[in-house]
Amino acid sequence: EVQLVESGGGLVQAGGSLRLSCAASGYTFEDYAIGWFRQAPGKEREWVSCGSSSDGSAYYADSVKGRFTISSDNAKNTVYLQMNSLKPEDTAIYYCWAPLHGYDCWGQGTQVTVSS
Repeated sequence: EVQLVESGGGLVQAGGSLRLSCAASGYTFEDYAIGWFRQAPGKEREWVSCGSSSDGSAYYADSVKGRFTISSDNAKNTVYLQMNSLKPEDTAIYYCWAPLHGYDCWGQGTQVTVSS
């Protein structure tokens, strides 16, 4: 069974940092891209970042570029999202996402709240 389990969310003041983790299981981690989406209250889910450990590629939404960094540890089947210089508008539920063959796999989400 494919699973994505996020952790690391919490409450932080503006300007602070958090690191999210997503542990993947049930598939060959390094064979697929993996990334993050977020959904703020009353808004649609939006793409944040994705990458591939097989080629080191990393992509970011303009809203987080220069502040967020995606990385992965193949030995732990885990992807991370280092979030620096956090802003109140980064407040959202963050979801791990893996586009596997024929379907998208999602984690349960982790709440990030940035206070001003």
